[in-house]
Amino acid sequence: MAERKKQSLLTGAGVLAIATVIVKLIGAVYKIPLTNLLTPEGYGYFTGAYAIYNPLYAISMAGLPVAVSKMVSQNVEFGRIKDAQRIFHVAQKLFFIVGLTGTVILMCIAYPYSVMVKSPMNYISVLVVAPCVLFCCMMSSFRGYYEGLKNMTPTGVSQVIEAGVKLVFGLSATYICFNRWLSTYHKEAVDGAATVFGQQVKNEAEALAVMYPYAAAVAIMGVTLGSMLGLLYLFIKYKRQGFGFTREEIVNSPAPESDKTLRNNLIRIAAPIALSSIVLNISNMIDDLTIRNRLAYAMEVGADVIKEMYSASLSAAQTLDEGINNYLYGTHGSVLNIKNLIPTITLTLGISAIPALSSAWAAKDKKEIKGTIETVLRVTMMIAMPAGLGIAAIPGPILEILYSSSRDMIPIAEPMLRVYGLGMFLFAATSPMTNMLQAVGRMDIPIKSIAIGSCAKILLNFILIGNPNINIKGAPVSTAVCYIIIFAINLGSLLKVTDVKINVISVYLKPFISAALCGIAAWGANYIIAEKLMIESRLVGIAAIGFGGVTYAISMLLFKGIVKDDVLMLPKGEKIAKVLAKFGLLG
Repeated sequence: MAERKKQSLLTGAGVLAIATVIVKLIGAVYKIPLTNLLTPEGYGYFTGAYAIYNPLYAISMAGLPVAVSKMVSQNVEFGRIKDAQRIFHVAQKLFFIVGLTGTVILMCIAYPYSVMVKSPMNYISVLVVAPCVLFCCMMSSFRGYYEGLKNMTPTGVSQVIEAGVKLVFGLSATYICFNRWLSTYHKEAVDGAATVFGQQVKNEAEALAVMYPYAAAVAIMGVTLGSMLGLLYLFIKYKRQGFGFTREEIVNSPAPESDKTLRNNLIRIAAPIALSSIVLNISNMIDDLTIRNRLAYAMEVGADVIKEMYSASLSAAQTLDEGINNYLYGTHGSVLNIKNLIPTITLTLGISAIPALSSAWAAKDKKEIKGTIETVLRVTMMIAMPAGLGIAAIPGPILEILYSSSRDMIPIAEPMLRVYGLGMFLFAATSPMTNMLQAVGRMDIPIKSIAIGSCAKILLNFILIGNPNINIKGAPVSTAVCYIIIFAINLGSLLKVTDVKINVISVYLKPFISAALCGIAAWGANYIIAEKLMIESRLVGIAAIGFGGVTYAISMLLFKGIVKDDVLMLPKGEKIAKVLAKFGLLG
């Protein structure tokens, strides 16, 4: 039996980060053409299915693997190998029950929820995505087990498989079906009138409105198939390689606890972690509900205001009055695709920190505890601050690069993306801090902070989005306020619980100054090329991003904002670190 792979915190984070970047690139190749194909109105149905699916998905992909990872890493730390093996089997049985229950619940509430959010046809996509809950729960037992062994590769590979299948099947199937339906309509239409999916339509705009929910459901099929094949990969890997322990380790391990004891311990750890995910994602579901309902209210009391505000965009998109809510909601969903990119990458730092910090906490290794916390926070800021301020500096060119075929929505999306860019460091730090609090046994704190922040968010949604003069543009503001609250509570609690004093200059100040220079450089490059030289091309935005990135890298090196451990996570990191140290560029 091959000896198991064991990765350091940053190596493990690096593996997951690389996988995440690949997944996000695939996701961009998937979601951006999908948005361009379906328009923001059609994409609203796709996003709407995720809004109800995400709470259950988060339990399976955030709460459950964390519990398994924490228990496995602690047992391995103390040489209880048989317990680690038994935990995996217990988790599989438990997670199957949770996943099956989640799938059934999602199927049962698909239609009532869709009616509630003023989008009845959304139930088709929700039904299609429901089996993902079961598949993802089963994946969690595998992923959590390998993560507990500090081997992040299986998680990364399975994520890439999920995304790749989603891209190949989801996008191609949607393109083929949608264009076939549209072609059939054009052949059968008489003066624009035809029957589409059993409904009489008078023109092409009405025909498209009928097709969008079904096209979104086809796209969601790719997500379901991807999760199924990701699970298949992990199952085959486990069957071929087993647990990954040597015979000597197993023989020298003490007798394991009973299944009942391990199951109770797993539930004891998983319950508050899952509850934290539930609180966050149910708040997101309520957030989705309030956004849609308050948009509907704003349209009721101020339709003329909203139509005048977005007249150019709505006219270019040929959006009917009854489709305006979905159009605005879909535009916001397109912005969220960009906003969620960086937090998804920094999430990998939190996942990798769980076994490392759990082991250090169990061993009362204060130096390792401080080092892990500082590393996670510093690298998070190094990634999030330049990305966020860069996005805030040039939101228009970034949207132009990604959504050139849906230019009509860019004037609406631009101010929202700017707000999300300014709050990026808050969004990016939340999950890693939550994971670290969970690793030291304080699963209750994220629940409280998320609950308080979510209440503020929902209240602001009610006030801002219901105002016809603000409408959907209020969503990013309420989100930013929510995460300010969560960030402040989680960070203060983490430092207090662990009794750690972080180096503020290294963790926050140096990345912020360099990121500010990055944003200024990106804005300046875009202004000079686009405004002064009057060059119109998507390459302008790409050039501005590149200039900002180079400025940031140089600034971080000059300010010695990068430390050796950060470099070691890169390919050939040891050689790069030696070169940088030679020129005195490492902090």
